[in-house]
Amino acid sequence: MDLLQLSQWRYATKKMDPARSVPAEVVARICETARLAPSSSGLQPYEILLISDPELRRRIRAAANDQSQVTDGSHLLVFAAWDTYTPERINQMFDQTNADRGVTIPGWEDYRQRLLAAYPQRSAEVNFEHAARQAYIGLGFALLAAANEGVDSTPMEGFDPAAVDEILGLRAKGLRSVLLLPLGYRDAEGDWLVKLNKSRRPMREFVTEIA
Repeated sequence: MDLLQLSQWRYATKKMDPARSVPAEVVARICETARLAPSSSGLQPYEILLISDPELRRRIRAAANDQSQVTDGSHLLVFAAWDTYTPERINQMFDQTNADRGVTIPGWEDYRQRLLAAYPQRSAEVNFEHAARQAYIGLGFALLAAANEGVDSTPMEGFDPAAVDEILGLRAKGLRSVLLLPLGYRDAEGDWLVKLNKSRRPMREFVTEIA
């Protein structure tokens, strides 16, 4: 399927089949696609926790309004953003970029200094919100990657971030949970949404062309 067909096929799956497990190599490709997603200044200010442990997912489900996809799917991706930007984090990403490219570009180094002069001086909450927005870009890539693999998914904001942070020990790692993404396969007989038409605003209301 092309991207439009994939976008038509996927939906926020409400009921997953707990008897079916997504193969590890498929999950790895979905995560790799999210890793390759763009981010502001290339900082990648978030991480993905890949959770298959049933007991851990059961605890997270309790903090996610008892949404069954968390445990009925075979894997759960937790997108966790940096709690703030620090000079160490910024420098690490710039150093890695230089190493990966095998060259140091003066303009790029000037840009490093601009970020170092700006980001760490902002409040931690402003920095976290900025980092969290980058995680949403990775989520979009993961959603389409899952659809491309024939895997169902459900993006979730409906959970208690503080509880999930505590369950996973995220604050000690300088992270805060932003999004949950269960992966699995739809239960076509048990999902009330699967047979309903996709509903979106018409193009004329969604896109305004300014020539």
